[in-house]
Amino acid sequence: MAASRKFLPSKAFVASVADALVRRVPPGARLVLALSGGLDSMVLLHALLALRGTHPFTLQAVHVHHGLSPNADAWADFCARQCAAHGVALSIHRVAVARDDAAGIEAAARRARHRIFAALDADFLLTAHQQDDQAETLLLQLLRGAGPKGLAAMPELQRRSGWRAAHLRPLLGTARTTLRHYAAMHGMEWVEDDSNVDVRYRRNALRQAVMPLLAAHFPGSSATLARAAALQAEAAGLLDELACIDAAAALAGERLDCAVLERLTPARARNLLRHFIARHGLPMPQARVLDEALRQLLAARHDARVQVNLRPWSLWRFRGGAYLVPPLPPPAPPVRWQGEAALWVPAAGVEVNMTPMAGAGLRRAALQGCVVTLGVRAGGERIQLTPGGPHRSLKNLLQERAVPPWQRVCLPLLWCDGRLAWVHGVGADATFRAGPGEAGIQPGVAGALPGQDSGGLCVLS
Repeated sequence: MAASRKFLPSKAFVASVADALVRRVPPGARLVLALSGGLDSMVLLHALLALRGTHPFTLQAVHVHHGLSPNADAWADFCARQCAAHGVALSIHRVAVARDDAAGIEAAARRARHRIFAALDADFLLTAHQQDDQAETLLLQLLRGAGPKGLAAMPELQRRSGWRAAHLRPLLGTARTTLRHYAAMHGMEWVEDDSNVDVRYRRNALRQAVMPLLAAHFPGSSATLARAAALQAEAAGLLDELACIDAAAALAGERLDCAVLERLTPARARNLLRHFIARHGLPMPQARVLDEALRQLLAARHDARVQVNLRPWSLWRFRGGAYLVPPLPPPAPPVRWQGEAALWVPAAGVEVNMTPMAGAGLRRAALQGCVVTLGVRAGGERIQLTPGGPHRSLKNLLQERAVPPWQRVCLPLLWCDGRLAWVHGVGADATFRAGPGEAGIQPGVAGALPGQDSGGLCVLS
């Protein structure tokens, strides 16, 4: 895009961008354009510059330097020159992309970009995805065996979990040929990413080999596929509404009632389980994993425990309810307390505060006379909660209190010379408990145990 060239916007194209802004963007909003320097993003920049006077907004640009091409520095310099010529502030972010990522280099680059985009302080992030991108995305999802939500491809407006800015794609209704014609009409410059012709990448293989054949035999195929994606988005929306209706009877806090799940038809049960997983912001498991999870949830006895690995979270069934649980802390040895006000217990994944108080907690004198360690259950622990009372199995005590199994494994415990003296939420052993007026130390956990927010059942405090 030559700096000296006067903008002569094509009315029809610019009007389509203006329509997206009017429908989605309030006046005065802060926009950030993801600028790669390629044709699509440069055309979108051109249109936004033409609209600044009629639809007030502030405009900045962001360029993500992936460092994957020997031309990456030149692309960043090109974007900087174009933005400087038109008074658009540009931020350039260099990211490290793992070339050996198990999900592929494209996925790794996308994650790196999204980390930058998520942190942008703006109202809207604009990307230049267009109609042909939408058609390719639909085909890729179809070949992965995706359902309606995947086949809906890319929405025009998307609010992503953890992002400050809403993601707007104002060119989804515009064909790539239109953008090329527009750029030629205005004598624009852009950069060509050399990786776009590498057919080892699936999207490129579609773009280079499949889409031209489709266009030759089915004229207007990209527009047709984009319309199909819109219909799938509508169907996905209806499925979400149905899931909300079913969830009203099945969900209580973080608990999914398996009895309600069992009364639904298999298709509605799968739909509700997808909804349950999606509301936690988790990636959707493959169909076979979802089907196996549903089978295990519904085939188990009422009192049976079920754990299905959804990576990285787990789906548990406990006392007739299903729960999604985040990754728990890895195994770790107990740690020794040496008088600190607070001590991190790796095996429990929490910090235990040791608060001095009178007449409560553990006798300070008893703690000072022994080796004090904190850790988690190993099995077989017993504790005497009342003077002269029985030594109860900790396993039985936790079962009586309906503590979910995923919380039992990371429950912080305190020992004095190897004897269990305190269990979070259960209490202190009577032998170690401070009496009236005695100096005591009260152990306690600030916040929730790992998995407690998701488990919902835990009555410990």
